Amino acid sequence: MPFDTATEATPQIEARPLDRSLYRLILRHSLHDQLQVGSLTLVSLPFYYLSLELPKTIINAINGRGVPATLLGRDISQTGYLFTLCAALLFLVIVNGGFKYAINLLKGRAGERMLRRLRFRLFHQVLRFPPAQFKRISAGELIPMITAEVEPLGGFIGDAFALPGQQGGMLLTAVLFMFAQDVVLGFAAIAFYPLQFWLIPRLQAKVNRLDRERIRGLRVLGDRTGETVAGLADLRAGDGIPGRLADIDRRLDALYRIRYAIFRWKFLAQELNQVLGQLTPFFFFAVGGYLVLRGQLSFGALVAVLSAYRDLAPPWEELLEFYQSAEDVRIKYEQIVEQFEPPGLTDPVLQLSEPEPLPVLAGGVVVEGLCTADRSAGPLLHEVGFSLVPGEIVAVIGDSASGKSVLAQALARLVPASAGRILLDGTDLASLPYAVSGRRIAYVPPAATPLSGTLGEALLGGLRQRPFGLSARPRDREALERKRSGNSPDALDLDWTDRHRAGVADQAALEHRLIEVLDLVDLSEDVFRFGLAAKPGAVDTTRLLAARRGFAEALAAQGLAGQVETFDPGHYVDGLSIAENILFGTPIGRALSPRHLPDLPYMRQLIERQGLAGEFVRLGRQIAETLIELFGDLPAEPDLFARFDGVTWEELPELRAILTRAARLGLHQLGTADRARLTALAYFLIEPRHRLGLLTEPLKARLVEARGAFAIGLPAELRPAVEFYDPNRVSEAACFADNILFGSIRPGTAAAPIHALLTETLERLGLHAAVILAGLGHPIGSGGSRLTPVQRQKLAIGRALMKRPAVLILNEAGAILDAGSQSRLLAGIRQEFAGRTVLTFLQRAAFCASFDRVLVLRNGRLVEDGSPAELDQPDSEFRRLTSAG
Repeated sequence: MPFDTATEATPQIEARPLDRSLYRLILRHSLHDQLQVGSLTLVSLPFYYLSLELPKTIINAINGRGVPATLLGRDISQTGYLFTLCAALLFLVIVNGGFKYAINLLKGRAGERMLRRLRFRLFHQVLRFPPAQFKRISAGELIPMITAEVEPLGGFIGDAFALPGQQGGMLLTAVLFMFAQDVVLGFAAIAFYPLQFWLIPRLQAKVNRLDRERIRGLRVLGDRTGETVAGLADLRAGDGIPGRLADIDRRLDALYRIRYAIFRWKFLAQELNQVLGQLTPFFFFAVGGYLVLRGQLSFGALVAVLSAYRDLAPPWEELLEFYQSAEDVRIKYEQIVEQFEPPGLTDPVLQLSEPEPLPVLAGGVVVEGLCTADRSAGPLLHEVGFSLVPGEIVAVIGDSASGKSVLAQALARLVPASAGRILLDGTDLASLPYAVSGRRIAYVPPAATPLSGTLGEALLGGLRQRPFGLSARPRDREALERKRSGNSPDALDLDWTDRHRAGVADQAALEHRLIEVLDLVDLSEDVFRFGLAAKPGAVDTTRLLAARRGFAEALAAQGLAGQVETFDPGHYVDGLSIAENILFGTPIGRALSPRHLPDLPYMRQLIERQGLAGEFVRLGRQIAETLIELFGDLPAEPDLFARFDGVTWEELPELRAILTRAARLGLHQLGTADRARLTALAYFLIEPRHRLGLLTEPLKARLVEARGAFAIGLPAELRPAVEFYDPNRVSEAACFADNILFGSIRPGTAAAPIHALLTETLERLGLHAAVILAGLGHPIGSGGSRLTPVQRQKLAIGRALMKRPAVLILNEAGAILDAGSQSRLLAGIRQEFAGRTVLTFLQRAAFCASFDRVLVLRNGRLVEDGSPAELDQPDSEFRRLTSAG
């Protein structure tokens, strides 16, 4: 039945259009903050006026004028009166400084709140963009607008009313004070203000016009830079770099000319303003001096007026600079709003509202006369119509120009209909809140780009739309600040996973469901490998120790025990470096990592006490000599050299110089820095890997002794930085594989049989699922960059399956998989989605034989509809497509 809009929950995030006027935006959202600053500014002005008046009184008191006989009922001398006035002046300086600090703090907070609000709104606007908008504007243009271009707005918004109020108030107070001393001097102080008011805006208008051109040029330059980075391979392959450099040069030249013109007009305005400002003291000294000589003005009053005029210049300059920056910021804001208000924005009410309760949909789909159009490409779909009954498994086929991908996107609400409609269980899809369609329809594109995070977070992404338990969360400071800044009301650290939609009741059942879905999309083995490299976390240590013992027994039973060096505290492990042998544990953090170990003062003291310092220097020299001999005369081969961890290719000249000094002076006469460098080189020696023949059995025994001394004498502050290898303990800092292997695979040994045995042991002891769950913590990188394309696609399909949608849309989602994997996946989906609707848009039409029904598109029209057997006729479009594969 149609969706009842009366049950719709009002969105808590602002949904009104962006304000076209920057000042309207400021007043709408920060009026309270602006009133606070304004009130504090008004309270501060009387204190500022007194700070102008007191110097005159002090000078007159020094001259013996106006000194009272008593003060507050007590006799007072001229000296006492002077010091009292000076103390009052000091007090006013402190009070005025306190007012400025408080006002600036309030301004800063108001500006940062508005900056946070504006960035949030702009980001939200991007989420509302119609898909076609991203063909006209790139991420290279959007990113700097949200980050860098709005940055000046934060400072300006805090000053928008506060700075004119504060500086204007100080200016008027100073002018009022000067008029109170002498009307003529007051007029002299403001004589050139009218000319400046007339001249500065005209010069600023020229700067504004140029500034608009500058901003547009910078955006195009940013877009060209991003485009170049993305297409660098094509530019290099096609020798297009000279042409691209010429294009960038032309744009930089245009920016240079614009900026130079801005400097000319801006500096002209500044110089004219300074010249006019310097003329005013002429009138003060001429007119004021004359009035003092005539006895019409006291000397103290003249000094006070001059002091007030000195305080008059900074507010006036601040106001002029504010006017210039206000125009600059206004232009930036108007251009930003213009870019973020394209036609066709998604309705924010549909995007953010959530009906209560959420409708349960069966998955019936009816498409009536559907047409879509692209402004550049023209019509894409023409009067497409069909209906799907819940439970149908439907394939959609067509060539690349058939419009099938557009149809898939239209069904997923990614492309708007220009005519016709799509009904979901009798309700127009376009009228449904996205909270309904987004949870009841799952769409998988041809190439998935998951958001950064972990595998588990990506799989559960379809179940995380709203947090649970929000009403039980107290109103904390962060929540209040989010509300004042107009940001999301939802705290990210709440539980966002809707287990009910996954069909489970608790966390244990959810984990079981995750493993089921991973099996279904054939991703379990990949995640298992990730889990072997993950830390065990909360896994039962007894079972892990049992797996360690069982693995050792299995190795012995298959005659593979000699291929793994067990971590025995009494023996040197050949597969580890010297540093790792001495540490003999898993480092936690960087303090005791093998790369930092040579620089540790405790380590240097240890090898001195153990008598190993000279031995390490000799080892380092032999390693350096071997490296120079092998690589010193060869062209740069960093990849070949990478296995020597203690030194880089670029450091070979440094080692050659150290060896030259060692040959001339002897090892004992080398400087501290040279000995330390050779010592550090020795720490990374792994004899079976480097094959230098430098480690003797007696030296290994001494290193094992150093291992024990290292552990015994380790300072208390460093003990939390390492978990020592212990056959009777599980290391929480080590990964699953290292905990069970508890040793090092000997170099040159085939690792595959050992890993297969390890996997078998984990399965036998019931730890296979625990390893997979640990693998869900594997970080996938931005856009899934740490996964292969196949893994990303399987992950996207698994995410869609986790939320159990009523309608599943696979838009060539399995095209990247091999034929066998596609067949298994489709068979699993058919079983999983019994009673629900599946639309699979196939790249290979040959796969459609196993579907209940096939829709055939050609040139944007639905030309055939029926079962595979019904459509398999001579001269049919179905026959042509399936025959082509």
